[in-house]
Amino acid sequence: MKAHHSRIAIHDIRWPSPPLRIVLVAPEIPPNTGNIARLCAATGTELHLVRPLAFSLDDKHLRRAGLDYWDSIAPRVHDSWDAFLATLPPRTPLHLFTTASNRRHDRVDYHPGDALVFGSESHGLPDALLAAHPDAWVGIPIRTDHVRSLNLSSAAAIALYAALSHLSP
Repeated sequence: MKAHHSRIAIHDIRWPSPPLRIVLVAPEIPPNTGNIARLCAATGTELHLVRPLAFSLDDKHLRRAGLDYWDSIAPRVHDSWDAFLATLPPRTPLHLFTTASNRRHDRVDYHPGDALVFGSESHGLPDALLAAHPDAWVGIPIRTDHVRSLNLSSAAAIALYAALSHLSP
């Protein structure tokens, strides 16, 4: 059951229609996917999961992180990248988030219905997928003297809110 409280502000934002999509390719850590599910519920964003998944959708850690929001987002699970692509309208922009990109996430021209694509926690997006879409690479600046990447759910939140800010200035 969702908790209700009196401290909710109504923000002046235009939610995109069609909604943005977050796509997780081969996610490995249930709490990260659960946190992203909650993020999607909070923003009306579609969640797409591309197999293989390193966990069951019934995983208690996944559900705990997503709390009771999991059912409200109806995540779509695809058996492969090609199966996911087949569900998109023609020419849907893809934004492939990778530490290899010099193109900053906050300088992208986002549109309603865009797909924000993230790879697994340990390997990122597959090389073949990146090679097939070299103009779609997007990065989030980080200081690499201390870390090699951001947590997946943190990166998804940063990217999604950058897109939403772009779409609702």
